[in-house]
Amino acid sequence: MLKKFLVLAVLFLPVCTLAAPKKQKDEPVVHLTDEQIYEELKKLALVFEIARDNFVEEADEKKMLEAAMNGMLGALDPHSSYLSADDFKEFSDKSHGEFGGLGIQITSDRGAVRVIAPIDDTPAAKAGIKAGDYITHIDGDQVFDLTLNQAVKKMKGRPGTKVKLTVVSDGQEPKTMTLKRAIIKVKSVKFEEKSIADADDDSNEKIGYIRISDFGATTAKELRSALETLEKKNVVGYVLDVRNNPGGYLTAAIDVSDAFLDGGEIVSTRGKGKTDIERSFAKPGDMANGKPVVVLINHGSASASEIVAGALQDNGRGLVMGSQSFGKGSVQQQKPLGDGTAIHITIARYYTPSGRSIQNEGITPDIEVLHSKIEVLEKKESMYSEASFKNSLKNEDAKKKDEKKSDDEESKELTDAEKDALDYQLQRAMDMVRAMSKMQARAKKAPEKDGAADKSDDKQDAAETKKVDKKVEKK
Repeated sequence: MLKKFLVLAVLFLPVCTLAAPKKQKDEPVVHLTDEQIYEELKKLALVFEIARDNFVEEADEKKMLEAAMNGMLGALDPHSSYLSADDFKEFSDKSHGEFGGLGIQITSDRGAVRVIAPIDDTPAAKAGIKAGDYITHIDGDQVFDLTLNQAVKKMKGRPGTKVKLTVVSDGQEPKTMTLKRAIIKVKSVKFEEKSIADADDDSNEKIGYIRISDFGATTAKELRSALETLEKKNVVGYVLDVRNNPGGYLTAAIDVSDAFLDGGEIVSTRGKGKTDIERSFAKPGDMANGKPVVVLINHGSASASEIVAGALQDNGRGLVMGSQSFGKGSVQQQKPLGDGTAIHITIARYYTPSGRSIQNEGITPDIEVLHSKIEVLEKKESMYSEASFKNSLKNEDAKKKDEKKSDDEESKELTDAEKDALDYQLQRAMDMVRAMSKMQARAKKAPEKDGAADKSDDKQDAAETKKVDKKVEKK
């Protein structure tokens, strides 16, 4: 049994060499010799045998080995893990844009489960779970002793079944909520034209609003279709909303960035070796035709979202607004092990075109606009009015108006325009697109005016020359 286990353990030798003890930030890694590694693997096998033979209950060998591999990979970073056959299959199913569960992207944070972001229109988003929340219990069980994959597996299940989560938001008491699992169909791109006409402007200009909820296999195709449609409607600019977008495929992030760029670097990935660098560049052809672009980000914008924001920011193609992004600047890859299982391991870091690392820093917006709500300072009806006087005459129609107002308030639902008005960040982004569009239009008109002025000056000079010539002839 010991020899068999050593063969299994040696298969993971390259990974084991990376799994050094926890170190201080600037402490160099001390590598073990081959002999030392072999001795540690023998100790691991010995621990397995002693634990299996002496544990008070019957031990599950497969569970023990999977936990050992998970612990080994989890010691590297929060995103590396062992994928059982079921986990690997679920990961592949999710990659195709449809899966069962709650629609929530999570990560491991010091033993706790932290929400990166909920996916739009899913049970998690509808329940009010937000980026930065912590999940402490799943169906009453603590998550602190679970691996990330185990936590994910507990939240997944047959559509229609329920799961109870205890969620802690920043500065608030823990709250327990019951969510119903559903088939999560990820349509990652939504778009519409939004009106920006106001009382001071008779023009009915439109802004193209594009919301990307995650970066999947079909995102780039959906985005191109959205841009083609919006360009036909002559929008003056775009708001690209990637708030609470947890990321996804690197290729999708590159293609989305490329749609707005006419050239330049999009992102570079840098691996372990000094020469292990790959750079991605934009191809000629800006599908937005140079129109202003504002990228909206927040604390829930991670990974692929940060690549897009960084690419447009560093290339001077778009203005980034909102709040500091999540800061997940690492690349993961699945390495199949040949028996249906795999390891999910971090292989590189992301860098923006200017060479900034996204890891732990995120993207800093050009203009910080924190999520806010507009507070009404003036009451709809004043406390001091004719009606406030003692024994003032009553209005005969007042009762009917009060009843009608009460009925209207009960039946009233917010329109899309009213929902937009409540989104302070979106309003500021639309204002910025409008301002940039007007500046762009004025910049185009300026050369025309200069040209017209030059022609006028030429005519005036010619007229003055003729006058001088006539005077010379007379003399």
